[in-house]
Amino acid sequence: MNPLLDFSGLPRFADFKLEYVTPAVDQLLADNRSLLQRLVAGTEPATWQNLVAPLEDANERLGRAWGQVGHLNAVMNSPALREVYNANLPKITQYYTELGQNQQLFEKYKVLAVSAEFPGLDRAQRKIIENELRDFRLGGAELPPESKARFLAIRERLSQLSSRFSDNLLDATNAFAHYVTTEDGLAGIPDDVKQGAREAAQAEGKAGWKLTLHAPSYLPVMQYADDRALRELMYRAYVTRASEFGAPEQDNTALIVEIVRLRRELARLLGFADYAEYSLEPKMAESPGQVCDFLNELAGRAKPYAQRDLDELAAHAGSELGLPRLEAWDLAYASEKLRIARYAFSDQEVKQYFPQTTVLPGMFRLVETLYGLKIAPAEAPTWHPDVRFYAIHDRDGALVGEFYADLYARPSKRGGAWMDDAITRRRRDAEVQTPVAYLVCNFSAPLGGKSAQFTHDEVTTLFHEFGHGLHHLLTRVDYLGVSGINGVEWDAVELPSQFMENFCWEWDVLEPMTRHAQTGAPLPRALFDRMYAARNFQSGMQMMRQIEFALFDLHLHHDFDPESGRTPLQLLDEVRSRVAVVFPPAYNRFPNNFSHVFAGGYAAGYYSYKWAEVLSADAYSLFEENGVLDRATGQRFHDEVLGVGGSRPALESFVAFRGREPRIDALLRHSGMSGGTGATAP
Repeated sequence: MNPLLDFSGLPRFADFKLEYVTPAVDQLLADNRSLLQRLVAGTEPATWQNLVAPLEDANERLGRAWGQVGHLNAVMNSPALREVYNANLPKITQYYTELGQNQQLFEKYKVLAVSAEFPGLDRAQRKIIENELRDFRLGGAELPPESKARFLAIRERLSQLSSRFSDNLLDATNAFAHYVTTEDGLAGIPDDVKQGAREAAQAEGKAGWKLTLHAPSYLPVMQYADDRALRELMYRAYVTRASEFGAPEQDNTALIVEIVRLRRELARLLGFADYAEYSLEPKMAESPGQVCDFLNELAGRAKPYAQRDLDELAAHAGSELGLPRLEAWDLAYASEKLRIARYAFSDQEVKQYFPQTTVLPGMFRLVETLYGLKIAPAEAPTWHPDVRFYAIHDRDGALVGEFYADLYARPSKRGGAWMDDAITRRRRDAEVQTPVAYLVCNFSAPLGGKSAQFTHDEVTTLFHEFGHGLHHLLTRVDYLGVSGINGVEWDAVELPSQFMENFCWEWDVLEPMTRHAQTGAPLPRALFDRMYAARNFQSGMQMMRQIEFALFDLHLHHDFDPESGRTPLQLLDEVRSRVAVVFPPAYNRFPNNFSHVFAGGYAAGYYSYKWAEVLSADAYSLFEENGVLDRATGQRFHDEVLGVGGSRPALESFVAFRGREPRIDALLRHSGMSGGTGATAP
């Protein structure tokens, strides 16, 4: 049996072969279209059981099969897999676009929404139907035939362009390598990074040390390398990836313009003024103007702090580092030197206390304490030897969910960190289908037979992605469409992930999950206090950077005219002139690797990180009031936020948990922007 068509349990990664993909996709699409024909041809009144449930079953099978292919394309990319993925992607896109435009199906849902059955359905079921009606409108179901055809063509082209954008960025990242032939040229770089670079060169039969643009290699060079020319070389290579400065076939410039133009046309087909209006329709935010006001208010609060951060950095670089003019490739290096001078610790020193062998159990212990669960290793076929698998049980021993953890960087894996769903919780008659998640990061792999070691930032990233995972895994909703993260407004979906980050700054959480790589000693309280004092080090600059990206994304999809002759890069420069304090060199091509917006789901939605950060900081403030490990508050967060998924509006869930609407105060306080001058460790 084709393993992609086996939905009896976990994905069968050990049995996966490329030749299975196209037959599975073709069969599932044919089955789904046949079912759809029967559903819309039926003359009996539409009900949940004769319309929604069978369609949900069919689309889940397609989603699970294609989800495996998409996942492998992201974590085990190869030319052959990429070819198969891109050959089938248009078929998938066409099917979902056709589904969203099916007028007969739309009419069936409209009848169901006003039927006598509707008021008696569960709230989750009613929300699914309401979401479907909205999505039919956003999918072009009400368009005339000629406009539907154009809408379909645009959707197909956009999916191809996004996939190509991601491929180009990965190829450009992999294409670069710089070999250092003398150890003096690596002065300042940590030993474990040098060891990894040495092993990478040896694997190719070359002498010296191999440096790449993958995060575990690139970031330490920028932060620690004393050789300024090396930092500049690496920086230029990194910020010009997938641009006109590299291989022509990997240049994303033209793709960006076409993507923006097509998104605008798609939105206007549906009667929206621009793509930002279209994108915000299913989100918490009500209008582009509201988002713009929100970002500008944050910018107004943060910019004085950002300017102070930069002035302090420039002064230190000039007086202590012999750098009278700070360049973009100096920022991370000078910042690390200033942090050491001011707080007497380095990231590398802290990293020695965070081996994976204690970090993961410590994170699991936190979740077990808050939610009354048990997390333990389990067995399952995986796609790579480094991948681990875990099961979550409740206090009675019942299986709640399972997840894969793929934590290390490799050339076949796209950059960044993310959570994705493999299986979503739902109820099938008397049985519950337990959810399964993918937890993916790009940390440095173990070296020399020792445990991998994480920086505190990487620990925070791990907690962030596990927060997404818990949102998916701890849902109690029985219906697919609003189970877990499904149906949650995009600008609220970061709430549980950013919420989890806060625990990385709690001594009672952090201390038990640390052990020095050589001595085995836990993190000293004095070092933690210095880390905590540095928590908001350059938080102004960091916030302005995120606001810069969010405003660029919003304006690009709101009031930017791709036919005006202005380029996206010029728009970005205009945004920077208003809000930035740091200005990169003219050759920087940030849009060409802004995959969140051009190859992910964040178009006209990058503001969601800051929007949800307001929610998450305010939600966490209740834990601060009641005790950060308070079981009752954890249970309430589970009940009112994690457990309900998308079965009700996110604002309603927030109010049910917090007892009021969100306030910006907690975010500003956590960021050191509430008027105080320093932070005090709890």
